[in-house]
Amino acid sequence: MVELSEKSVQEIHRNIAKYPADQQQAAVMAVLTIVQDETGWLDASAIALVAQILDMPPIAVQEVATFYNMYNTKPIGTFKLSVCTNLPCELSGGLRAALYLKEKLGISFNETTPCGTFTLVEGECMGACADAPVALVNNKRMCSWLSNDRIDQLLAELSASQGVNQVASTSEKTTAIQELNETKEMGNRA
Repeated sequence: MVELSEKSVQEIHRNIAKYPADQQQAAVMAVLTIVQDETGWLDASAIALVAQILDMPPIAVQEVATFYNMYNTKPIGTFKLSVCTNLPCELSGGLRAALYLKEKLGISFNETTPCGTFTLVEGECMGACADAPVALVNNKRMCSWLSNDRIDQLLAELSASQGVNQVASTSEKTTAIQELNETKEMGNRA
């Protein structure tokens, strides 16, 4: 079962109070966001909790959570990078930015790096076509004019904030995983 901090509970009550008592279900998106911010993603118990709080059928909450791409219904990395690939962004380099991120991270859309730091997803229009190509970090931070250099800077900044030296290439990741497995094996033999 999902347990929320007192701060999250207060924030949920603050959002519910914005609506008449018979229309509390209108707060479903705000409550889903608060729960996801605390838990990282919305599993079945999180969906059930939101349904209970708002006196809604769980399937109705699930429908909202799966309709909007800002909600995560499976575990994600520390940083979810949503790259806009809608036509205006695509015409302004969105596809190039997405391909560069895929190459740099060694993953495709809807995948997470082996270290658990980054998840890459396609995003819908973010309303920033003049700043294209754009991406959102964790649904909160807009990154504009994504050249390869800006992407490199963003990844370095995010990696550094998590104590990750740099985003490793696929071969470096494979080598690191092999070394980790060998270390574990040696420890098991001792």
